[in-house]
Amino acid sequence: MRHWPSPAEARLWHALSGAKLGYTFRRQVVLGGRYIVDFLCRDARLIVEVDGAQHADRVLTDSKRDQLLARLGYRTLRVPAEQVHTDLRGVVEQIRSRLG
Repeated sequence: MRHWPSPAEARLWHALSGAKLGYTFRRQVVLGGRYIVDFLCRDARLIVEVDGAQHADRVLTDSKRDQLLARLGYRTLRVPAEQVHTDLRGVVEQIRSRLG
């Protein structure tokens, strides 16, 4: 996925890369020894996950994963891929509000 991000991930990465929000984000980071997160800001302990349509069937699995990552000290913000395409500015504002 690092080399072939989804269109929504690529679009959001463009908005987050280069510390554009005053924080450094990394893409496709392994946490907890087995979970790969879409975007991670270590300084703010924030994970941003871009969820495509397939996540509608994985609510319980995603919830358990988020709980495990919370025990490691991370907060997870999940945003629908569709919202990244239709309201990128709103998604970035959601992320910004979680950073500070």
